[in-house]
Amino acid sequence: MSAPRTLPWPLVALFTAGYLAPYLLPTTVGRLAGGLPLSATQAGAIGSALLLSSATAGFLLASRVDRIGPRTLARTGLALAVLGYGGAALTGSVPAVVAGAIIGGFGSGTVTAVAASGIAAQQDPHRVTTLGLLGVSGLAGALYLTIPHLGPGHGLPLAALALTALAVWPLTGRLSGRGAPARTAKAYGRLPHLRAGLLLAAAMPCWSLAQNSLWGVSGRIGLDQAHLTEVTVGAVFAVALGAGLVGVVGAGALGPRLGRALPIGAGTALIAGCIALSASATDLRAFAAGEISWNLLYPVVLSYVIGLAASLDPRGRWAVLVGSASSLGTAAGPLTGSVLAAGTGFPVMGKLLGAGLLLIAVPMTAVALRAGRRPLQVMPVVEVPVETPAVPVQRDYDTASPNSYASTSAM
Repeated sequence: MSAPRTLPWPLVALFTAGYLAPYLLPTTVGRLAGGLPLSATQAGAIGSALLLSSATAGFLLASRVDRIGPRTLARTGLALAVLGYGGAALTGSVPAVVAGAIIGGFGSGTVTAVAASGIAAQQDPHRVTTLGLLGVSGLAGALYLTIPHLGPGHGLPLAALALTALAVWPLTGRLSGRGAPARTAKAYGRLPHLRAGLLLAAAMPCWSLAQNSLWGVSGRIGLDQAHLTEVTVGAVFAVALGAGLVGVVGAGALGPRLGRALPIGAGTALIAGCIALSASATDLRAFAAGEISWNLLYPVVLSYVIGLAASLDPRGRWAVLVGSASSLGTAAGPLTGSVLAAGTGFPVMGKLLGAGLLLIAVPMTAVALRAGRRPLQVMPVVEVPVETPAVPVQRDYDTASPNSYASTSAM
């Protein structure tokens, strides 16, 4: 009798803690500009430095999670997040805030690398990714409703990041503390499906750049162009993230029924329209429509792209590399959005970003179509980095078929 399947909740929690920093980007950047002697562009640059540090961690650790051990890396990343974000929250010195943001960002990227590597080794990575997106969307939505009522200052969103990392720490006890044996590392030494993986990794920075250029200045669009209060903008973001929860649940229910190409290609095209609408908003109705529609679609497409990357390598290296490539675009988003908005205005910025998304949807859809046609391949067993009392069961992983994991699904 086979062992019962259990959900890897430590991986879900790590996913939530790692992705929370990008989700809180608008309020983090906005409060840095409002609470410290910084211009909007300078605050955006700090947000970019945080996310660039996160991406750097992903690139450095993509092939080292198994070797070092998931538990060790996860605890290291969480400790860096607590120290970095916590220190930045407690000081008013701009150099100290910058240093803390960079240290905390590296911690977030380390945690995300562990989560992505572990999720890719699951029998159903899309399901676990969906749960992680549900967790981070729900938590971010609650914070957007809460933070405006706790007072001014730059420290509250940074403190929330530090406390989340601290809360996740106890769950790391269930992660494997062992590095992969040498023969396992050798067996997986060459990245499979190199051309498809590289094309997807090259497209993701542009995809994320467009998304996060808007997200990084969305707070300013609501406050300055739509003339809303911070409480109203926070409420819109909370509702938008709630819509994202609905979208993720819908993506999980649909699973592989629509394949990968349609959700990624058509979803990206629809997101382009939402970005143009949100960036041109001058009142609550238009701003809410654009932000809610975009947040409904974004995690859906992201979940399918993550699942696509995970299907290219069950060891999780493409999932980590594609996620880190996405983080490069995410990192450049706040600064790019600030510069474009300052030079052209929000509406023109939205049109430029939307046009870029339409172009980048083409190669991403091509990778999804090719992956869907790939014949069945059976891969060696991969050790799941979550320790459970159940007897381990040998699994065959299909890295090609859209049905290789019970459902298929982004940085």
